[in-house]
Amino acid sequence: MYLAALNYLLMKLKKFSLACLIFSAIFVSCEKDEDPDSEPVEARDRAEQEIADQEALLEYLQTHFYNYEDFENPSEDFNYNIQFDTIDGANADKTPLIESDLLEEKTYTYEGVDYTIYYLKVREGAKNQPKFTDSTFVSYRGELLNQSMFDSSENPLWFDLARTIPGFGQVLTEFKGASGFEVNPDNTVTFNNDYGVGAMFLPSGLAYFQNTQPGIPAYSPLVFSFNLFGVNQADHDGDGIPSYMEDLNENKIITDDDTDGNLFANYLDPDDDGDVIPTREEIVINEDGSLDFPDKDNDNTPDYLDPDN
Repeated sequence: MYLAALNYLLMKLKKFSLACLIFSAIFVSCEKDEDPDSEPVEARDRAEQEIADQEALLEYLQTHFYNYEDFENPSEDFNYNIQFDTIDGANADKTPLIESDLLEEKTYTYEGVDYTIYYLKVREGAKNQPKFTDSTFVSYRGELLNQSMFDSSENPLWFDLARTIPGFGQVLTEFKGASGFEVNPDNTVTFNNDYGVGAMFLPSGLAYFQNTQPGIPAYSPLVFSFNLFGVNQADHDGDGIPSYMEDLNENKIITDDDTDGNLFANYLDPDDDGDVIPTREEIVINEDGSLDFPDKDNDNTPDYLDPDN
């Protein structure tokens, strides 16, 4: 029911859906593309860069605060957006981010390096927690550590987490969307005020690393504040298996699982084992949406991954 409601929401928001697609394309395409006007940047050792980025991130967390007082006593017109500022002058008595009880961290292994991600969980959210491959409806603001903004959108946009920078999806999986929404008479939408509210502090190795982007120099740690409104479970190839379940080695990287070696990762391959029988015909989709994976030859490899069943 919730997914159907979100689809209805998309229809109601058709006036700016094209803009959503354009913004999404810009955001996700930056992961692999360099700024065409930039000079080539020499590649650095990822482990060494992670050490430097952690020093910069910790300094930021020690010298900056967020508008926690606005959340503690929200006004009627408060927009529940996180804002950051430096601790100095009139703000000298503010609590630094590093001392906030809401600051958490997690480790994510990427390109052979164990990265530390810090994130601020101001509000977890109420319903539908995304997997790292799902589609999420998010408003956001992106800044460098010097508080220079490089991108933002007050209107929520759909982001395919399988295509965003690695750290972005890893943090959003720690939050949930709103419990629901109402469509107003003028076709605008009001979400229940229980959506996820947070921020992430990413090392450059989980952002754009050596690739420069407009407003983002090479090797820049990034700060994103965001509100997570909705989640759609993704099945990129339409084979009946949610994309997150096609991460067979469970490393939270969806592009390195290619059972039949045809250069199409399983999450984009409707015939995972290359036996000319579509994956959808080798699994069982039950009425409640749960899946069964037959193994006709009892070799402990399900049929959809076994070309010799």
